[in-house]
Amino acid sequence: MENKVAKKRIENIRQIIRRHDYNYYVLSQPEVSDREYDLLMQELLELEKRFPQFASLYSPTQRVGGQVQKGFKTVTHRTKMLSLDNTYSFEELRDWEKRLKKVLGHQENEFVAELKIDGVSASLIYEKGIFIQGATRGDGQTGEDIINNLKTLRSIPLKLMGSNHPDFLEVRGEIYMDIDAFNKLNKKRERKQEVLFANPRNAASGSLKLLDPKLTAERNLNCFIHSFGTKEAGCEFDTHWNFLETAKSWGLRINYHNKFCKDLKEAIDYCQKWQEKRKTLPYEVDGMVVKVNSLAKQRELGFTLRSPRWAVAYKFPAHQVTTKLLDIEVGVGRTGVLTPVAILEPVECGGVTISHSTLHNFDEIKRLDVRIGDRVVLERAGEVIPKIVKVVTTVRTGKEKAFKIPANCPECGSQITKEKEEEVAYRCINPSCPKQLEKSLIHFASRLAMDIEGMGEAVAQQLIKKKLVFDFAGIYFLKKEDLLKLELFADKKAQNLIAAIEKSKKQPLSRLLYALGIRHVGEKAAYVLAQRFLSLNKIQQAKKENFDKIPEIGLVMSESIYRFFHQPEIKELISKLIRVGINTLEPKVMRRNLALLNKAFVFTGELEKFSRSEASRIVQELGARVSSTISKNTDFVVAGENTGSKYTKARHLGIKIIGEKEFERMINE
Repeated sequence: MENKVAKKRIENIRQIIRRHDYNYYVLSQPEVSDREYDLLMQELLELEKRFPQFASLYSPTQRVGGQVQKGFKTVTHRTKMLSLDNTYSFEELRDWEKRLKKVLGHQENEFVAELKIDGVSASLIYEKGIFIQGATRGDGQTGEDIINNLKTLRSIPLKLMGSNHPDFLEVRGEIYMDIDAFNKLNKKRERKQEVLFANPRNAASGSLKLLDPKLTAERNLNCFIHSFGTKEAGCEFDTHWNFLETAKSWGLRINYHNKFCKDLKEAIDYCQKWQEKRKTLPYEVDGMVVKVNSLAKQRELGFTLRSPRWAVAYKFPAHQVTTKLLDIEVGVGRTGVLTPVAILEPVECGGVTISHSTLHNFDEIKRLDVRIGDRVVLERAGEVIPKIVKVVTTVRTGKEKAFKIPANCPECGSQITKEKEEEVAYRCINPSCPKQLEKSLIHFASRLAMDIEGMGEAVAQQLIKKKLVFDFAGIYFLKKEDLLKLELFADKKAQNLIAAIEKSKKQPLSRLLYALGIRHVGEKAAYVLAQRFLSLNKIQQAKKENFDKIPEIGLVMSESIYRFFHQPEIKELISKLIRVGINTLEPKVMRRNLALLNKAFVFTGELEKFSRSEASRIVQELGARVSSTISKNTDFVVAGENTGSKYTKARHLGIKIIGEKEFERMINE
């Protein structure tokens, strides 16, 4: 293909993809199937690879890429990003209109009513239609440039459509996460034993601050544009509604629930409507924003130091009450995360009596400046979860006590720690901690770990309750007569469990490492670690740099492994396990298929003949590597039924996709 022909085809495909993105993300009216879209993206990727001289920063292929950033540079907003004054009743809205009329006179005003998305404010700058800067609100005057993360949002065009846009345009919008995406993210984090996000807004905020844009891309963030900050000559608007309609024609995503209102009564009626319907939305909203429509009147009304006079937020009513905070207790979760819990003077809120409320983490206590003995405002967020939203500082007596972060775990006395200084979670990393022990025992005995058949949740609970087991090693000291003391245990069942416990001693080191529940170490990493060192003794004696050098073991995991094995409690636990005869060696796998040596596999969807874990172990034994994420270094994607985004990404990157039958043939060669 000639350069001239290739350039024309590349530009044509880019325009087609932009139009499809506009139809899908802005108009919610897709014109092509996912497969057709994927084929276009694949063709564009191949052409840009063959003709790199036609590369473009605003090509649709550039949304997810680039290296991990070292940090975010600070930018100054040309026009200050102000906050809005809040109103909490329709009467307060009418009072706001009265203040408007003192400045504008008594003529009727038109308004625009918009849903107040519970997300993160952002400023987007376009020069000659090209997206060149995206920044956080920050303190309103300065923010952080997060353009590489914002580029991963397909609802933000990299290049504006049409030609009637200003040479310089700054628009403001709200970055948010859908409720479904938030729930999926938290389920994924729970599986990985990571700290859960408190709500979609916090999840969106955290996702925008990630230094690796590829991780941001996995969070499924979205954007609604709601206003403009600065614009230069090129296009004029006389009303806010005119701006919204024009912005939509440029490919910017505008909320289709926005409403033009001929007077304030119509705006109030619309607020009332969404106050009752807000639960039907796929994203969280906490109110409505009402704006004067005329831009000339907006200029006449002007601003206060912190907010525009021509716009106001109407906050939907929440179930709020005040009560006294009696104490703050610290609970330990199954992953060792310490969570402060407020003990409250019982109070009824929305028909429910509430006596406890999570404070999420110690940073939240500091942010609220909440003290034991304080009068606090309690809100049922989403009308379900009780949450302390603020402290009534005006009634403090001076007898209130500041809360101190404990130095040790309140359950076992072990030292607590943060993995990284910038993280908010403190953890107890002693797996024998009583509060963690129940879940830890279940995991230790699970099929993919030590595979102790018969030791499920009910058995683990009884063993701990009757003080028969205090750590993993305690399992191997159990006798038949101990088990007969448990509910539903007769002679045969007790004998079978004792036999299963004895059999588990022969499991390879990789199973033991996974069973120990080392932070960040899953089944795959445990196998890699065991194959590298072959004995538990060598792992215990290894230095941190020995773990750093293993390609599949990242720096975070390396630090976690090193810290784990240098805890006195862990050394004592392992000593006990060795005394009862646990195997601490890993058989070296003979590499049987040179064709798969060092090849990278990713599995997606549901396989019929293999579990994901079984398939992963097989290819690892053949000398291949298994990853949970798609990258340009992936060699094969094995696709089963009900594939997800990994399949689509593999198509985009041109990675070889094979079905289960081809996979089975490959591993049997």
